[in-house]
Amino acid sequence: MRAGFRALLDAEDGIEVVGEAADGRQGLELVRARVPDIALVDVQMPVMTGIETTRRIAADPALSGVRVVILTNYGLDEYVFEALRAGASGFLLKDTEPADLLQAIHVVAGGEALLSPSVTRTLIGEFVARPPDRATPPGLESLTRREREVTALAARGLTNEEIAAHMVISPFTAKTHISRAMTKLGARDRAQLVVFAYESGLVAARDRARGHAE
Repeated sequence: MRAGFRALLDAEDGIEVVGEAADGRQGLELVRARVPDIALVDVQMPVMTGIETTRRIAADPALSGVRVVILTNYGLDEYVFEALRAGASGFLLKDTEPADLLQAIHVVAGGEALLSPSVTRTLIGEFVARPPDRATPPGLESLTRREREVTALAARGLTNEEIAAHMVISPFTAKTHISRAMTKLGARDRAQLVVFAYESGLVAARDRARGHAE
């Protein structure tokens, strides 16, 4: 499977595969040595899991520019949610069509979260509805009222343009609020911001059905 991915990616203009690893520890060492733009990480690997590998990449300041895309055999599973918590920018199914894989690489390389807002909301809501297994993350008090509002709207699945229309502001201003909230919370991308919104209680999972944020 790795050979297939490598052949596909190497054949694409503008993409170069700079390393390949058989387990999580080796993968982490390669990421530290090569500092790639994107790391495709299997959620289940020998020696070190994909989640732990992702967590260590995200925690290393020297690797702040590395975006992790998780590969999984399943769709909305708890491994994927834990990977997002750990710092992944999104996830792909291993049987993703080649064109979709290439598009995903370009999306993440451009600085965007791989998950669409609606998919992100569904994923987060599915698992945050369960009893929490850890303390509420800090940082909510650092957000302004406007930043809390845009974070809640993003967690409900709204795009920047939809947030702008809802708040009667420009899309640029909406994007600025999102960026500031991400900076204050240390979120690597929009997916991380949505994780925070649900885990902090800013948005409740049941709001998906009601259509509003608390």
